[in-house]
Amino acid sequence: MDRHRIQVVPLSVAVGDDVFAEGVEISPTDVAEALRAKHRVTTSRPSPETFTAAYRAAAEAGARGIVSIHISAELSGTAEAAHLAAATAPIPVRVVDSRLVGMALGSCVLAAAELAETLDASWSAAAAGGLEADASHNTEADLEQVASAAERRAEVTSGFFYVDTLEHLRRGGRIGTAQALVGSALAVKPLLHLTGGRIEPLEKVRTASRAIARLEEIAVEHAGDRPVDITVHHLAAEQRAEALAERLRERVPTLKELYVSEVGAVIGAHVGPGLLAVVVSPIVASAG
Repeated sequence: MDRHRIQVVPLSVAVGDDVFAEGVEISPTDVAEALRAKHRVTTSRPSPETFTAAYRAAAEAGARGIVSIHISAELSGTAEAAHLAAATAPIPVRVVDSRLVGMALGSCVLAAAELAETLDASWSAAAAGGLEADASHNTEADLEQVASAAERRAEVTSGFFYVDTLEHLRRGGRIGTAQALVGSALAVKPLLHLTGGRIEPLEKVRTASRAIARLEEIAVEHAGDRPVDITVHHLAAEQRAEALAERLRERVPTLKELYVSEVGAVIGAHVGPGLLAVVVSPIVASAG
């Protein structure tokens, strides 16, 4: 975020009656401990007013326009709040529903940020050369290009994950009650994936070790022979995540970047300790 000057508007996590800003006032570890202690943990989107303040601050800092990229609208009202704020922003704002979460969303943000830096450099060079330009037209065109870069990356990015139990997803309303009940009754270890912006069951495996082995196979299959970035996410399962990442490093010869990170507190609140996830994001060439 620092390298690419990416601004983040945090979602909120409530533990009991106490509300915290994700990444600022509460950590994934805090959430895992609260869930283990059976505390009530919920999440909420940023308010439109929070986005309004963020857009205004960006404009005051010299931004010509904003591409605002967010967690799937099927899972959160964040994109809706961003749209409401964009209508009154002092500069043009293009809101993108990534239909993804975690580093699947992150890959889209990075693709957009890298293109934005290229366009900014081109703009600065033109201004330094004294070239006349229609600033309004160029800004709108640039925003569309940057948003399209995020959308193209989103289209090819996949997320697969294993959870110890579906109970946390059921409580948060992120997966149907029926699947949660079936999973508990059969004592299966569920594999899930992101599809159409939603979390859906993918496969059911009898044991945790078999589920993790199958997660690895699925990641390798989806990577194929394309250049890809891969992220291994976890919640309170660092050793398991590191081991999986090392195996993927050996098995995916076209691997470009490999990240291992704990999921944020908001996602953690819905998946619970023991999460293991893999994001496979093929590299997409810039349009044109």
